[in-house]
Amino acid sequence: MSAVEATVTAEAQEPGSRNKSITPRQVSVTEDEEKQGAFKPMDLNRVMKLLEDNDKDDLEEKQLKSVKKLVQYYQNGLPLRDLAQIFKILNLCAGKIENQPQFIEPACDILKLCGLPFLKKKVSDEITYAEDTAISIALLGDLMKIPSSELRIQICKCIVDFYHAEPKKHIPGYQQASSSYKIKMAEVGGLAKTMVQSMTLLENQLVEKLWVLKVLQHLSSSEVNCTLMMKAQAASGICVHLNDPDPSGQLLFRSSEILWNLLEKSSKEEIIQQLSNLECLLTLKEVFKNLFTRGFSHYDRQLRNDILVITTIIAQNPGAPMIECGFTRDLILFATFNEVKSQNPLVKGLRLSNSCEDFELKKLLFNIIVILCKDLPTVQLLIDGKVVLALFTYIKKPEKHKIIEWSAAQHEELQLHAIATLSSVAPLLIEEYMSCQGNARVLAFLEWCDSEDPFVSQGNSFHGAGGRGNKFAQMRYSLRLLRAMVYLEDETVNTDLCEKGTIQQLIGIFKNIISKTNEKEEAIILEIQSDILLILSGLCEHHIQRKEIFGTEGVDIVLHVMKTDPKKIQSGLGYNVLLFSTLDSIWCCILGCYSSEDYFLEKEGIFLLLDVLALNQKKFCNLILGIMVEFCDNPKTSAHVNAWRGKKDQTAASLLIKLWRKEEKELGVKRDKNGKIIDTKKPLFTSFQEEQKIMPLPANCPSVAVMDIAENIRAKIYAVLGKLDFENLPGLSAEDFVTLCIIHRYLDFKIGEIWNEIYEEIKLEKLRPVTADKKILEGITTASENIGKMVVSLQNEMIESQARQDAQSEQKVYAKVPSGGVVTVESTPVRLLGGPLADTDLALKKLPIRGGALQRVKAIKIGNGQNKSIPS
Repeated sequence: MSAVEATVTAEAQEPGSRNKSITPRQVSVTEDEEKQGAFKPMDLNRVMKLLEDNDKDDLEEKQLKSVKKLVQYYQNGLPLRDLAQIFKILNLCAGKIENQPQFIEPACDILKLCGLPFLKKKVSDEITYAEDTAISIALLGDLMKIPSSELRIQICKCIVDFYHAEPKKHIPGYQQASSSYKIKMAEVGGLAKTMVQSMTLLENQLVEKLWVLKVLQHLSSSEVNCTLMMKAQAASGICVHLNDPDPSGQLLFRSSEILWNLLEKSSKEEIIQQLSNLECLLTLKEVFKNLFTRGFSHYDRQLRNDILVITTIIAQNPGAPMIECGFTRDLILFATFNEVKSQNPLVKGLRLSNSCEDFELKKLLFNIIVILCKDLPTVQLLIDGKVVLALFTYIKKPEKHKIIEWSAAQHEELQLHAIATLSSVAPLLIEEYMSCQGNARVLAFLEWCDSEDPFVSQGNSFHGAGGRGNKFAQMRYSLRLLRAMVYLEDETVNTDLCEKGTIQQLIGIFKNIISKTNEKEEAIILEIQSDILLILSGLCEHHIQRKEIFGTEGVDIVLHVMKTDPKKIQSGLGYNVLLFSTLDSIWCCILGCYSSEDYFLEKEGIFLLLDVLALNQKKFCNLILGIMVEFCDNPKTSAHVNAWRGKKDQTAASLLIKLWRKEEKELGVKRDKNGKIIDTKKPLFTSFQEEQKIMPLPANCPSVAVMDIAENIRAKIYAVLGKLDFENLPGLSAEDFVTLCIIHRYLDFKIGEIWNEIYEEIKLEKLRPVTADKKILEGITTASENIGKMVVSLQNEMIESQARQDAQSEQKVYAKVPSGGVVTVESTPVRLLGGPLADTDLALKKLPIRGGALQRVKAIKIGNGQNKSIPS
């Protein structure tokens, strides 16, 4: 029960009262109201009884007269308290229409009254009669079943008036109900659902259908009504009739707006599902095709674009039969006919203007191609439609004195949109991309972007953000396209790029960009730099010759980024992405090429890596440690690592051990307050491993213990420290050595952990190993535990040794302080001690409170002749 219904029920059940909204009643007015001309007495119960009586032959005239009198009586509006009875009278009149057409007029007259604002005598009437009002308004939808065109149209007019009601003259003793009251009650009564269902009765009645669509257009402004309409399958029911004959054009306009509202204000997924059938898409296709080829007015073009947007939303559903209905082929044709000549009669002699609507259309067509290409069967249609060639017509520097159909600003936006579209399409059509000399075109365009040629970019569009007055937007999207192609790892594409000097060109662009950096364009420049480094990484990985081409110039741009102020790295703003790209380029472009590695070391690259590692940002640690592991294969690296010093003279080894402790704390590994092992059977176990039960797994599925190696940085820290030599690590504290004991035995502990998993799995599978295998398994488990005990013993020795060393250091400190002398002190005056009673509490109680400064200080002598001063 709703809150409104609950209120109605509560009021209806008050002691000494009866349900006003159900029991028929005689309308009565006070003498004052009658004098003021508000209402005259009328017996609604008598009118209903008269209409229900069908036995007498001469009743029709009386019935019509009584209804006419009722209409006259309520000409200024219907009181809420009388609404239920009046709608019953309306229902009785409507029921007679089929056999007695004379009742059409009185029924329509009552409906006209329903279009006026409802009247309330009390403020509480809107709540008291809410249920009756909702039921009454819902009856309007049911009356649509009566086969009377005039009645149906008047019902629709009445509902439309809910949204445009004009206040009438003031009625003494009454107030008009709020303007939104009828609309809310229509929602509660479910009017929208019955109006949708009435559409099936109007297949060939265009006028009535247009009126119903007008009603649904108003009703669909509400989320509640849109949900009701969705449940009544309104989307598909309306869509299949979009192409019905209609000289006025209202059907298409109103229907498209209703579909828009349904998509925006109800479940978008459900509406898309309702529209994703062959019948709906065939209708949309025909409507769009007609508007595209025959619509020339401003209104037609707007409507055409609206239909295309709705189609784009539907196309996002992979199950929509866009290809089967032929819509995809037509859309590709419409998207490319301006750039690629076609003999298709659909576009013969057709041209797009530079009007706002045609400009929007072009962008929408580019956009829907991106969506359609996600469905792999579309690829062949993209090939047939020469989409790649059409898009490449935009990727070239501006040609002077060439006449184009678009304005400069429009052409720039379409150019950026075309490059963005190619980034999605070209990776699917590699052969077409290469046959169009795609790499050469993009590199030539990039060269223009990096040149000093004058170019005034508008930077107004979404794709042009950050590129006003420069060519950064064009450069950004061109690099995105190159990155998409390089990441395919297609050797034909990448080899062609390298042969065309891409590596040198990109390094040059990066250097030029550095000099142009300013705060205004910082975000777009950071993105450009990141993409350049990612492209270089993709080209150089696994290719020593390309790494050699990257060379010292490439290392220099990497080092430039590594020297970025740490505060900027921590601030975000794209610096994090740039740093990730830089670390990736170290891995892919420098490691493995000895000359580049040596140059990187000479330029203190390892110091910069450790500086970033010392920032203690978890997102970078794993990648940096992986690089460190690989770099340590170079014999020159150890000296650089050991020479590094961080804040407070911290060494690299100390930093790595500190990271180990932090990682173990986050993983929930059990250690005591001194960092010692607690459980020698499971010295490396994380809290996640503790929670996970061991269970049998297939041979190709890694266990929890194995996955742990890849999911945290402990294995990498072990590898780096191992290559640096565990025995000769500088700058370690006692706490570091305690932790180092565990790190040193990481591999032994991990092997024991894995063997323990194997043994437990065998037990769970109820397998019995042969005696020799069982002894070996038990021996491995025991040996692993013994190593743990040995490490604990070593840790204890270190802690005890440190304690002894601390004690000795303390003694040495005490040895430097003068001591052993005899101190002679005069007796403390009795007045301070409180007399012969030595009780401390009592002495404190008796101690007089004396303000002011301390008293005179007397000098005393100590045994070695020195003077000491104490307050007397």
